[in-house]
Parts: sequence; C-alpha cells; structure tokens
Amino acid sequence: MGYLVGLSALAVAAVLGLSFYFSTSSIHSLLTENHELNKAITNLTKEEQIGFATVISQEKNALGQVTTVLKFVQTAAGNPKEIVEEQVFVIEGNVVHFDALVVKFSDAYVREGKERALYLWRRIYGEQTPPEQGEAIALPGSAPERYYAITKSLKVTDRDVFWEAIWSLANEPQRLSEYGITAVFGNAIYTKVEPNKVYLFKIGATGQIYPEVMDFSGKPMVRP
Repeated sequence: MGYLVGLSALAVAAVLGLSFYFSTSSIHSLLTENHELNKAITNLTKEEQIGFATVISQEKNALGQVTTVLKFVQTAAGNPKEIVEEQVFVIEGNVVHFDALVVKFSDAYVREGKERALYLWRRIYGEQTPPEQGEAIALPGSAPERYYAITKSLKVTDRDVFWEAIWSLANEPQRLSEYGITAVFGNAIYTKVEPNKVYLFKIGATGQIYPEVMDFSGKPMVRP
C-alpha cells in the first residue's frame, strides 16, 4: 500500500510539474513571439494612481463594534479618471487592509529598455480578520479589467494561459527570471478609514503602494 501511495504521489507531482512547465513555457512564448502583447506591455505608463476607496457608511453597535461599508474603485491603466470596476465590501472595524501583488516585466521584453509593471489587487479585510479569510478583489488566474488592452492583444485561446501563468509564476519566484518577470509581494497596506474622505491608492518610485487621503473637497490631508 505504501508503495502505491508513493507512486501516486510521484504521479501527482509529475503532473503538476508538467502543468507548470507548459504554463511557463506558454507564457515565455507569448512574451517573446506575440508582438501585440509586447506592445501592450510597452505602452504601460509609469502609473501614479491606480484606484481609490470611500466609506459608504460606518456604524457602531451597542457593544461598540464598528462595521464599515466601503466602496473600492479600480481605475484604468494609464488613466486614473477612467473607472473600470467598482466593488462594495462590508468590513468589521474601521482599519482596512488592501492586499496587492506587483508583477514587473524586465527590460528584456520591453523595447524601450524600461521596466513595466502590473498591479494586481488580491483581497481586502479588516484588522480582526485573518488575511486568508479576506474578500477577494480579484480571483487568482482572472484577467483584471484595468488591463483590457493586454487581454485584447491575446488570442482568445491564449488569454487564460497568460493570466493563469502570471498569477502562478508569482508563487515560484526562483523561476521568474527565466521568463523576464520579477514579482514583488508587498505587505498589505492598511489605513483607518472614515466617512467624507477619499483614499487614493498611489504607486511610489520603488513600486510601493500607499494611500493618500483627501477630503471630499479635494484637499489633501496628512498621509496616514
């Protein structure tokens, strides 16, 4: 029995390994042979603002526990004024964590010789909620609406291959350099949220995501 279990485990490992090989091999081919994809990546601008959040309501129960209803908005790549997706989340507490993944393409795949990056939002959760129980902003393997230009540059049959590989490669950092990709897992950023304020999510020069707080009049406030 132990022998059969061992063979079964090896078979599963072999299938998973082969699956990863084909996914990474496929994305490598797409990045090196698909000129439209390369052009779409090249056209990614140096982004500064990638979304914002506002508090719809915030209530405290008889025990003093706060519940926050939050609207989270993602803006288009290269155009912070164009909204591509809006989501509403119910958060326990008034301190909210925003978890994002940064995937950088090396200059080997960008004709201008400058790195470009994708910013993939993962999940959102309150201070008392374990990260793994947070609500998904985007599902791993899915194609973010904000990168419609990249998705459109791929054949329909290649779209799932590309986005699934991007998400899975992020979990295999030792193999990323082979495919001209580096992935940076930032610690989830968090901030205390209040009504009548706008929390703009911006990107620093090093790729770090941070919230910039403004009131509804558009007046900047001190960054938390």
